[in-house]
Amino acid sequence: MAASKVEIAPFEVTPLDAIPAVCSTARATFASHKTKNLKWRLVQLRKLYWALDDFKASLMAALQQDLRKGGYESDFTEVDWVKNDCLHMINNLETFAKTEKLKDLPVTYSMMNFRVKKEPLGTVLIIGPYNFPIQLVLAPLVGAIGAGCTAVIKPSELTPACAMAMKEMIESRLDRDAFAVVNGGVPETNALMEEKWDKIMFTGSAQVGSIIARKAAETLTPVCLELGGRNPAFVTKKANLALAARRLMWGKVLNAGQVCMSHNYVLVDKDVAETFIDFLKIAYKDMFPNGAKASPDLSRIVNARHFNRIKKMLDETKGKIVMGGEMDESELYIEPTAVLVDSLDDPMMQEESFGPIFSIYPVDTLDQALSIANNVHRTPLALMAFGDKSETNRILDEMTSGGACINDSYFHGAVHTVPFGGVGDSGWGAYRGKASFDNFTHFRTVSETPTWMDRFLRVRYMPYDWSELRLLQRWTNKKPNFDRQGTVAKGSEYWMWYFLGLGTKGGVKGALMKWLVVVAGYYLSAYMKARRA
Repeated sequence: MAASKVEIAPFEVTPLDAIPAVCSTARATFASHKTKNLKWRLVQLRKLYWALDDFKASLMAALQQDLRKGGYESDFTEVDWVKNDCLHMINNLETFAKTEKLKDLPVTYSMMNFRVKKEPLGTVLIIGPYNFPIQLVLAPLVGAIGAGCTAVIKPSELTPACAMAMKEMIESRLDRDAFAVVNGGVPETNALMEEKWDKIMFTGSAQVGSIIARKAAETLTPVCLELGGRNPAFVTKKANLALAARRLMWGKVLNAGQVCMSHNYVLVDKDVAETFIDFLKIAYKDMFPNGAKASPDLSRIVNARHFNRIKKMLDETKGKIVMGGEMDESELYIEPTAVLVDSLDDPMMQEESFGPIFSIYPVDTLDQALSIANNVHRTPLALMAFGDKSETNRILDEMTSGGACINDSYFHGAVHTVPFGGVGDSGWGAYRGKASFDNFTHFRTVSETPTWMDRFLRVRYMPYDWSELRLLQRWTNKKPNFDRQGTVAKGSEYWMWYFLGLGTKGGVKGALMKWLVVVAGYYLSAYMKARRA
């Protein structure tokens, strides 16, 4: 597809004095209650799907212009990705939105029709990043539409062509009273933050995320923050080194490493470090037979500021460049680069690269690797583990992260139906798939007490009667099966249920199934004996 042939309108900043009216219209539309109608939501999602199809050339041209992102990645990780997200929401929306009956109730309250009603939060603000400027704006929008919210979208000003392409697409195809795009930089974002929102979703740096969170806290506005971190990769001597090198290389060349989940550093067993580096070089050659700079598939750094930020890390490192290292500011090109380091104070270990560079730190043991990773960043957005099952299980047990991937590079965050989010200072909340719907939904508990039940509710009215309370407690209170030391008490009741249940832990249903097997076995045995007789 000749995406570069498509003309994109010049970037146009939304006037500051127009922003309050845009937000007010979105709030008024939500207040009309029309977004609560599932049919309306489905229509908007279907329109978004076909808008993505019709504006595909424009969106891909914008990605090429802003990031020099090739057509393959633009389709695979941006446009087609969101189209599939739309279809998933469309196909499952009725199930996601269905009111749920609550079953875990005492028998005395079972007639009160307890249920959880899924309701839209209201009018939401979605602030997007520059690295995946289509996917990471429109995927949250899919969740907001599915949940029944209205939304104002603020794309990144660092990808102006994408911002303009999305504005034209959204405001020409979706309900303009419900969904709007505000373009601009810091002043426009500040103006948006002065408005009252029912939820804010921000994807970007932890530094800006903390500013968003502080401002939202002033009005007790809930936020979903998708941030980043200094993500570790672990490679033990028991790992498939060739596979680990190839998959980690992929994680640093996709979108030129401008991926919040990509590894910042690799902790590799020192006995196999040299072999691992050799395999990295082989993977590099396989992916870029004519060199990375000549590849039509490798994106560029978004702008000169970020180019110089990454260059500074390489300029100041005390480590040894063992792969790559070439840079060309005129093209915003940085070659995929690996740096062998021996100090935790090295800039390659201390700073988030968010680019196609990473450090390699040899370690003596897995104990040392885990200690280092927890010291560098205790709650990164992602971690990657390559080793045998006992090693990868230990890594999962002894280090927290937003998500984790075993024997691969951040594939846990590459599927549109799987929840994705950070933990601690790498993010709050999650989205994608059903989690996107849940992210913009209020789970409202509702009970419905029949009028005829009042005579059974005497226990709650004054003057209180202790005899009625004790009767209620006999019906509703359960007895613990443990003592004051926290030990399970295996008294007569325990053993009675154990023998009646044939040792099952599956409750009444499990016990019944076992007894059915026993009875069936008994009758089969009797039948076989009768036949032999």
